[in-house]
Amino acid sequence: MQIVSETRSHGGMQGVYTHASMSCQCEMTFAVFVPPQAEERPCPVLWYLSGLTCDHSNVMDKGEYRQMAAEKGIIVVCPDTSPRGENVPDEPDNWQFGSGAGFYLDAIEEPFSKNYKMYSYVVDELPELIGKNFNADMSRQSITGHSMGGHGAITIALKNPDRFKSCSAFAPICRPSDASWSKPSFEKYLGGDRSSWRQYDTCDLIADGHRFSPILVDQGDVDEWMEEGCRPQALVETAKGTDIDLTMRIQEGYDHYYPFVSTFMHEHVAWHAKHLTSK
Repeated sequence: MQIVSETRSHGGMQGVYTHASMSCQCEMTFAVFVPPQAEERPCPVLWYLSGLTCDHSNVMDKGEYRQMAAEKGIIVVCPDTSPRGENVPDEPDNWQFGSGAGFYLDAIEEPFSKNYKMYSYVVDELPELIGKNFNADMSRQSITGHSMGGHGAITIALKNPDRFKSCSAFAPICRPSDASWSKPSFEKYLGGDRSSWRQYDTCDLIADGHRFSPILVDQGDVDEWMEEGCRPQALVETAKGTDIDLTMRIQEGYDHYYPFVSTFMHEHVAWHAKHLTSK
């Protein structure tokens, strides 16, 4: 692991790091905020997964998570959204696919299957690196994300319910198998057999019996992508009648972007802190 930068913030340290990823077969960059409490004791971990076109820096620069994370003593880890590099296949003119659009899945179609292993990277490889290099209590983890990252956060929590204490999302893509801005990418990464898509679709995972609680979702009511891409009502309807503890908050006047995310970020971090510190 190489240090790109480390900057003092709210008594803790905001760092950016790179390493050679075995999962993605390229150099990967990620950000970690370590609160001041980590100087004295291991701290719980909150994962933040970013959305389409983003990398580790978007939430680091605009998400406004550090003050509350420092107050609550939480390490915040912000991975990249895809593999990157000259030898990584990409469609530079397509913002919904390739670089910046890994969808937190493991691709099985060539030529993408070599590098696009973001599920394995976030679930297996990066947590091991965090546990070895930071004063992190890996027995206490929660996960959140925005848009494509909200999709990633909920699907990963549903598939790994014993790992996380809580899950939240900002405007998640709840039904990526059918959304216009994710369906073509699923086909390129996973092929034409839609049965292989189900493991990366929140609504399909719930329909197939996967469970996780609690889940908190914030969705802006003037989000231009709400009906076409996010489809929060599909999640509400799918979770209805299950034992999933889902809180769906429709936020009046807010759109899809970081002014919305940053407005409610402190509430999400505080909500996760409650679950991360409860016995």
